Amino acid sequence: MAVFYSPDGALSVNGGALAVGRNAIAEVARGFMTAFPDLHLVMDDVLVRGDRAEYHWTFTGANTGPGGTGHRVRFSGFEVWKIGDDGLVAESQGHFDSADYRRQLERGV
Repeated sequence: MAVFYSPDGALSVNGGALAVGRNAIAEVARGFMTAFPDLHLVMDDVLVRGDRAEYHWTFTGANTGPGGTGHRVRFSGFEVWKIGDDGLVAESQGHFDSADYRRQLERGV
């Protein structure tokens, strides 16, 4: 997934810490992939808005990774992408309902 980002691209999820560079971005993705070994991410839509694109998605999986709750989650969100001159994602700002996500981790879908 990180290869779709510029080498010095950046990712922020819900306004959290900025992951800069492909290695840091890959670590963010790896965290979800480890926590949800059966992770399934569906692209719901891509919208172009001026110089930005919005990637809308739905995430499903069971939190069965190390220390996981075992509960299934299903939540949707979107990323606002700024595309760089190289045609890759230069900046991504991800958004999802973190309260709903935490509730599902505790209780399931």
